[in-house]
Amino acid sequence: MSAPVVSCQSSSCPNGHPPSRLECPTCHKLGITGSFFCGQECFKANWKTHKIVHDLVTPRQTLLNDPNINKDGTFNPFGTFKFTGPLRPVYPLSPRRPVPDHIVRPDYAETGIPTSENRRAGQPPKILTLEEQETMRNVCKLSREILDLAAAAIRPGITTDELDEIVHNASIERGGYPSPLNYRNYPKSVCTSINEVICHGIPDKRKLQEGDIVNIDVSFYKDGFHSDLNETYPVGQVDEDSKRLMRTARKTLDESIKLCKPGALFRDLGKTIEPIARQNGCSVVRTYCGHGINDLFHPAPSIPHYAKNKAIGTMRPGMTFTIEPMINLGHWDLEHWPDNWTATTIDGKRSAQFEETLLITETGVEVLTAGKPREDLQ
Repeated sequence: MSAPVVSCQSSSCPNGHPPSRLECPTCHKLGITGSFFCGQECFKANWKTHKIVHDLVTPRQTLLNDPNINKDGTFNPFGTFKFTGPLRPVYPLSPRRPVPDHIVRPDYAETGIPTSENRRAGQPPKILTLEEQETMRNVCKLSREILDLAAAAIRPGITTDELDEIVHNASIERGGYPSPLNYRNYPKSVCTSINEVICHGIPDKRKLQEGDIVNIDVSFYKDGFHSDLNETYPVGQVDEDSKRLMRTARKTLDESIKLCKPGALFRDLGKTIEPIARQNGCSVVRTYCGHGINDLFHPAPSIPHYAKNKAIGTMRPGMTFTIEPMINLGHWDLEHWPDNWTATTIDGKRSAQFEETLLITETGVEVLTAGKPREDLQ
């Protein structure tokens, strides 16, 4: 096909802007139409003015040709990062979801800094009064409702950002604040960890796919107290390794809860958790642990999930804390994405986790966030 015939585009054409066929080669490459000149002299004379068009179009064209930019405008913000597995983030993130003014907030909600938590670092675990225990029961009951609502929405095609919206709205509807929101500058209201993500996955625009597994980690603040729980769920039909992984993670949590009572040592929980994981061909993450939870989000004690740990402390009536073993199909070690939150397995193999908030009573333990048994984990 021959080039179209248009008038010379030079603003100072000495020939009266005649029909011209000399096309600017850079414009042709960038897909800019209509850039024709009557001759080389006219083209060169107009170059300084004309090339501004190239400068305006090139950034956009670069984005369109970038393999990390999708046709719908979403993109992977860490294109040069060496990911350990197939999962990729899908940005841009949605804007921070608003919290109505009447909702009481934790101290970090605006600044991102948990001032009270930092101030009480190193202090012994808090013993809750009977009245405070009742408040924790209510907060934990509501957080279970929130998690169950989000879990009911899991299906191929839904994005983790949509799950975040469900958790955020459900928290507000129950008169509370989603604890993760702006905690140490975390940008969302829930953590959603898919496949090889161990924990702290940031909800984004990636759609869940058939065969994925996804962990939803809900934390909820109301009446001055936090709750914390999570579960890992299949998306549609998953493979046998993923089923084994989820069953193992659930079993490690359930068996460790059975050990909890006044006088039990926190360091002994790992002695039960790690052998179960190993018997099922899995490993236990060492970098992250369970923690106290009460009027603070992450106070003492710290509760490792692996054997031969050196955790300090004895369980006493009135203590509230979480146990949340993170179980991997491969090696226990991890890698963080450049967002400084998302922790993935070092070998790209899948990870699963379950978490409950517990209260030590005079005679044993109460699972404050308990839900209904799941048939898929039996």
